[in-house]
Amino acid sequence: MMITTSILQSILALANLSPKITKWLSGASIDFVSRQILDIAKSVTNSKNETEAVEKLKNDKRMFFLFQRALINSEREIELAVIKDKDNARTRDIAIVNTGRRNIRADIMVIAAAVGLVACLATIVIYHKSLPGEAIGIISTVSGIFGACLKDAYNFEFGSSRGSKEKDQTVASILNKMS
Repeated sequence: MMITTSILQSILALANLSPKITKWLSGASIDFVSRQILDIAKSVTNSKNETEAVEKLKNDKRMFFLFQRALINSEREIELAVIKDKDNARTRDIAIVNTGRRNIRADIMVIAAAVGLVACLATIVIYHKSLPGEAIGIISTVSGIFGACLKDAYNFEFGSSRGSKEKDQTVASILNKMS
């Protein structure tokens, strides 16, 4: 599925209504996840298009509750798609390393995030007396974004917490049984 502007606007509007959606909107699975969420919204609201569904969810608390419940019921399928996508990316990286090459794109991303973080922090340290508070706030926010990018890179490369790792293993074993 190609993500159109209308679909993108609708999925972002739904993510504003239900923040848990944002954690699913990454990687190659975004097409599947977006379509799944929008189909749930249209089904719950009995709407023909995404825009109509979003408006009904914004204005009707009962429909919004039903949407949340339907999301919870579909969460397993959505989470499996996200985990499978992440697993595919890790498998790709392992294959690249096994051929004796480097994943230059990933290296550039990590280096750019690290340089961005250091540049933001250096700017604050060097110019903190001459910068207005608003500028320091904006630069601090941007440095937090770069820090989050580095955190994500480390989680991807080395895995996340033990509990999350156990969850990933459980889901992987379920996926293997389903295959």
